[in-house]
Amino acid sequence: MSTIRLGDEAPNFTAQTTEGEINFHKWLGDHWGILFSHPADYTPVCTTELGTVAKYKVEFDKRNVKVVALSVDGLESHKGWVKDINETQNTAVNFPIIADEDRNVATLYDMIHPNADNKLTVRSVFVIGSDKKVKLTITYPASTGRNFDELLRVIDSLQLTAYHKVATPANWNNGDDCVIVPAVSNEEIPNLFPKGHTEVKPYLRLTPQPNLN
Repeated sequence: MSTIRLGDEAPNFTAQTTEGEINFHKWLGDHWGILFSHPADYTPVCTTELGTVAKYKVEFDKRNVKVVALSVDGLESHKGWVKDINETQNTAVNFPIIADEDRNVATLYDMIHPNADNKLTVRSVFVIGSDKKVKLTITYPASTGRNFDELLRVIDSLQLTAYHKVATPANWNNGDDCVIVPAVSNEEIPNLFPKGHTEVKPYLRLTPQPNLN
């Protein structure tokens, strides 16, 4: 069983999906990605989750993020379930769902936790950068649906901090002030952060979000 840690390369795989066969790395291309698993088709919490992701596609597109779901059910089951999702959630599923009946991908990404269920996948989330490196992992129990607003918030932070020498403080949202990382000296601040900064403590320096006009 794999143990995937932050900074590891996301394992590549080829799989059948509701939108045809994909090679994961080629499918991602230069996009960021979210790979998330759900325990089974025709289950209530998963139905609401996949409907929510479909409605959020425009937000993921803005962030150059591709989304792909997975369960250990088969392709025909997925296709039938998509009709239910579209009907009950008033949407149209617009991303691929991996059919992982042989559990190859679930095993590769350690999505089956025997103490929770020895057959079905837990609610795993992997956020993957355009460099194919794992940037975030979250695991939920089957009983708890995911908060996709939080995933958007995290992606905003990950993309901001990947390209600017800042970190995001507690409860940060897009547009809030950021923390200047300790590696940046006070002498470097004017060039790196022309909007100015506030020094709360020598180790706690705040600056307006640098990638906003």
